[in-house]
Amino acid sequence: MLKYIHELRDPIHNFIHYSTEERKAIDSRPIQRLRYIHQLALTYLVYPGATHKRFEHSLGVMELASRVYDVVTDPNNILDDSIRTIVPKSAFEQQYWRRALRMAALFHDAGHLPFSHAAEKELLPEGWNHERITVEIIRSEEMKKIWNDLKIQTEDVVKLAVGKRHCKDYDFTAWEAILSEIIVGDALGVDRMDYLLRDSCHTGVAYGKFDHYRLIETMRILPNNYNDGSKEPALGIEDGGLHAVEAMLLARYFMYTQLYLHPVRRIYDIHLREFLKTWLQNGVFPIEIEKHLQMTDNEVFVELFKATRDQNHRGHEHAERIVNRNHFKLLDSRNPEDISKNPEAPKAIFNGLCNVFGKKNVSYDTYKQGGGYFDFPVYVKNNRRTVSARYISNVLSKIPIAIDFIYINPDCRSTATKWLNDNREHIIKPSAEE
Repeated sequence: MLKYIHELRDPIHNFIHYSTEERKAIDSRPIQRLRYIHQLALTYLVYPGATHKRFEHSLGVMELASRVYDVVTDPNNILDDSIRTIVPKSAFEQQYWRRALRMAALFHDAGHLPFSHAAEKELLPEGWNHERITVEIIRSEEMKKIWNDLKIQTEDVVKLAVGKRHCKDYDFTAWEAILSEIIVGDALGVDRMDYLLRDSCHTGVAYGKFDHYRLIETMRILPNNYNDGSKEPALGIEDGGLHAVEAMLLARYFMYTQLYLHPVRRIYDIHLREFLKTWLQNGVFPIEIEKHLQMTDNEVFVELFKATRDQNHRGHEHAERIVNRNHFKLLDSRNPEDISKNPEAPKAIFNGLCNVFGKKNVSYDTYKQGGGYFDFPVYVKNNRRTVSARYISNVLSKIPIAIDFIYINPDCRSTATKWLNDNREHIIKPSAEE
């Protein structure tokens, strides 16, 4: 007898389950292509275990999305009468939206370029990002046939996969908005849950671990009390799971500071982008779906090694720096003392180095992210009353992430170090006095 429900082993979730019909979507070209897209680009050159791909991440997000769905739609977990009006009542509708959610979760990253985020910055035509490519893939004729077999609407998959932020021309019902938040939500989205756990596991960085079992078990759909008095429903949590949420958000902070913003990892991204600019036609990736599906990390690797061996190749310098680990070295980084004297100190130092050593020998990398302001409803039991209160972490809102890295050609490193030590105060001071 043929199996209807299948499973595969996963290092994060133990088992990932899918139906025979869903296997058609998993076996489709857009999802199978993700087997050849590194989740963390060239991070494996710093953390050797980071060779995992977007494919297993997408499967993990699909699995977690359905776990959350089953929890928040359980009649015993609907804690407010106002929520009962938006949750589908019929078994048919509930199964329909569960299937649509799983497929949206599976396809949420289908539009990623080779090497994921590392290749997207500056390498797509204006107005394009990986979410927009994802939408085009979901709408493709190839996928429409599969959606028809699964008996789900294409546009429902689009909405849930990329959310309101990237579907501004769409009207979302309260129910659709909540389902999209299950995948892409800033505070409680399962995309974030999976990548933190998975990246932590494969890199050996323990900071990314948190109790996602407890977090999911305490997730609820709740009225969200805003200042205008409205109670738009939102994805929230019972107060018993609050520490699990805070642990996840702190894990995100630590993973950014320890892994995603690691200075050597960042300079490899910069060398990769510079190489791709020399190789790609007009310096951008193709956005036509057929060409997109044919472009993976493998094609880039072939050209990268070819350029390393050919000194006349336009991308030779940056290819050689990646392959032979001859990357630019960190010379200076953002520090409170300099910033107190001049908020633009890193940029001033970079400009000064460029004037002395030449722009081709210096690289500047900056990234800023505001404090962890996360706003979601929490279900609190207090003196026999149950209320849904907005939650804003006083701790997490005070830990913004900001980096400024200045790199130098290793051939100039010793000279540049001495020059910077001798001239730092002079470089910073003029801007501070203006």
